[in-house]
Amino acid sequence: MTFYGFARGLLLGLSKLLFRIQIRGTENVPASGVFIVAPTHRSYFDTPFAAFITRRRIRFMAKEELFTNSVGAKLFSALGGIPVKRGSASARSATKAIEAALREGEPAAVFPEGTRAHGPTIAPLFDGASYLAVKLGCPIVPVAIAGSEQILASGKKLPRLHRVSMRVGAPISPPADASTRKRSDLVALSDELMKSLQALFDVANADVH
Repeated sequence: MTFYGFARGLLLGLSKLLFRIQIRGTENVPASGVFIVAPTHRSYFDTPFAAFITRRRIRFMAKEELFTNSVGAKLFSALGGIPVKRGSASARSATKAIEAALREGEPAAVFPEGTRAHGPTIAPLFDGASYLAVKLGCPIVPVAIAGSEQILASGKKLPRLHRVSMRVGAPISPPADASTRKRSDLVALSDELMKSLQALFDVANADVH
């Protein structure tokens, strides 16, 4: 077993014990090829939770400071971390880093809401996930994570126990004729993703309340 597989299995076991986490819809996750995982974002816990939808390693963005020493670099690289500078033409540099990871053949996570949002309504989406999907011709897998905000919301320092429900939706593939040069194509794909995420999030939230 790889270190990633061991760490993922350990975290999944703990999450089932502590948060009674339930994951439905994993049959929608592609078994091969690259894809973009697009989770809702209400807590720092969403990054490890998103990794539970597949045994394959999912790449994710991590602040560059975590990679400054050899131990941190090896640990977070093994876990799928992609070092990204804070503040540097931030969105552009992050998009390029995720694109490079996808081109290596592994799925990668992009939080389409950007920073952590609040409440049961999906925040307006950024077009990063749609841009990458159109550019690389790969699908987006929407993932709703409900209950994580009650564990550790933005501004809170100490986590607490709360049930978590995850719903994985059907992959959304960009039209064959879509172009990154046409803003309308990106907006249309983001709108489709937003509708899917909201429907999944509504069901997941109903599970935990």
